[in-house]
Amino acid sequence: MRQALANLISVRFSPFKALMTATLAVSIGIAGGGDALAAKKKSSGNPKYAAIVVDANTGKTLFASSADAPRFPASLTKMMTLYLIFEGIENGKISRKTKVPFSAHASAQPPTKLGVKAGGSVTVETIIYSLVTKSANDSAAAIAEYLGGSEDGFARLMTTKAKRLGMTNTVFKNASGLPNGAQHSTARDMAILGIALREHFPQYYDYFETRSFAYGKQRMANHNRLLGRVKGVDGIKTGYTRASGFNLVSSVAIDGRKIVAVVMGGQTGGSRDNHMADLIEQYLPKASRRGGGDLVAKTAPAEIQPGGEVIAATAATALPKKNAPVPAAKPLQRAVAAAPEIVEETVTTTVHAYAAAAPRPLAEIDPIATSSTDTPSGWAVQVGSSPSKPEAQDMLTKAAKIAPAAVKGGSPFTVVFEKDGTTYHRARFGGFSSKTAAWNACNALKKKKIDCYAVQQ
Repeated sequence: MRQALANLISVRFSPFKALMTATLAVSIGIAGGGDALAAKKKSSGNPKYAAIVVDANTGKTLFASSADAPRFPASLTKMMTLYLIFEGIENGKISRKTKVPFSAHASAQPPTKLGVKAGGSVTVETIIYSLVTKSANDSAAAIAEYLGGSEDGFARLMTTKAKRLGMTNTVFKNASGLPNGAQHSTARDMAILGIALREHFPQYYDYFETRSFAYGKQRMANHNRLLGRVKGVDGIKTGYTRASGFNLVSSVAIDGRKIVAVVMGGQTGGSRDNHMADLIEQYLPKASRRGGGDLVAKTAPAEIQPGGEVIAATAATALPKKNAPVPAAKPLQRAVAAAPEIVEETVTTTVHAYAAAAPRPLAEIDPIATSSTDTPSGWAVQVGSSPSKPEAQDMLTKAAKIAPAAVKGGSPFTVVFEKDGTTYHRARFGGFSSKTAAWNACNALKKKKIDCYAVQQ
């Protein structure tokens, strides 16, 4: 563990050594090897590409390519928004039933979005579901204003939290990931955040497994197509803007082995997903079944003080109350700070690439979508619903136990929907190739006294 920590610190900025020593129990170190040919093939001709695979039990880097190069995170940004939501629930600042108002600013965010009008409100839990499934930009802005006083204030909280988690090459400027030239991260930092979400909030982590969520007349499917496609994948987040390319952070757990993998800058959603699946197949067997405890230490919540200053409370590891010194801006940061309206299509690490770029409206660079996939199709069989997710999961377990032949080949999952202010969980088996196959499965369940019906996804 100590050696892994030393490995991480050796590639970080020296002013952060004391902070990193205090906040990380084990680090995500530099890869000792990796498939250089695969990295070269994937990154050739694509300067947006970056990737990393980390053993989530030990912190060892199993594969890395441009893992510390600055990249635009796009909607991966919402991973930190969710981290701060979960932290707010844990410290009692909010609950899952807290109503979050939508300002004119929040409602005016471009799609993808939940579509709440200015003056309306939804629960924190609805915000969570809309972020993990549809990647709703209006929900991100609304919760940012609620928790941070303003979206700018929340972005400062996000950046402060990032530094304290060891994400030293990350700066957030909004809660959604919509284009902003000064907002950047790295594949390694996104891996740290993915591990922190699982380790610090296991009680909320299954939100990332939500396949779809119904709000009003909308049904929002999870943009992560690897859920249900690749065994062991249980999250985490997709992202897309024209400037970033197609991004994905995946968490995988099978037979005691756990990894977090990041792919940034994919040229299409499909190629990104296929590359991620290849990385999982190649490197999950190389992960350890044994771990040495948490890899990322928890830190105390930060608060916005009068005047907009971000103050971080003292943590158990005796962190300083105020922000640790921030290293001098890199060329990329200096360039985008001087001209934040410029968002370069091709991400590079030099000032010249940004200085030479002609200013263009953000709408031209990323006109609408910040997420990358379409609603999945197919047929499913529903065996019940409940306001309690564990109860809905029990329905699936019971049905599979009583009538295993009927649901053989079907994938159990829950679908979230909201009715009259209450969140419900539909219990379904998916993956049926046709209406007839779903009906036959339901008829077999009914013979075992299990109520059900077939539904098209």
